[in-house]
Amino acid sequence: MDLSNLKPAIGSTKKRKRIGRGPGSGTGKTAGKGHKGQNARSGGGVKAGFEGGQMPMQRRLPKRGFTSVNKKVFTLVNLGDLEVFEAGSVVGIDAMGQAGLVNKLNDGIKILGDGELTKNLTIQAHRFSKSAVAKIEAAGGKAEVI
Repeated sequence: MDLSNLKPAIGSTKKRKRIGRGPGSGTGKTAGKGHKGQNARSGGGVKAGFEGGQMPMQRRLPKRGFTSVNKKVFTLVNLGDLEVFEAGSVVGIDAMGQAGLVNKLNDGIKILGDGELTKNLTIQAHRFSKSAVAKIEAAGGKAEVI
């Protein structure tokens, strides 16, 4: 095997269709465009969303809402889900990922106060709700903001 006998895998390449090359080619004369009309012309066709002069959908519907470019999206984890960890352990992003609690880390992790926490854990996250901090400290643990 050397550079002189390299070639693409069988079936991975295809010859381009040469249109307008005589009647024997099957795409001669009108080159597959039919006879006259808008779509047979140079630059023919209508723009995307054109509905034949009827008011297009994007102009019939009202404009609503707003999307902030600065919005932060946090991955949410409930306190009840953290019961799987052993007492006294440090629970960080990696530990939550290995336990299957976090699939995608968006702009960070926020711990919510849903569920009960009975073990003293040191939890490291980007944000905490007030109820989550209260429950963590009541269980003898610590809430550390990363």
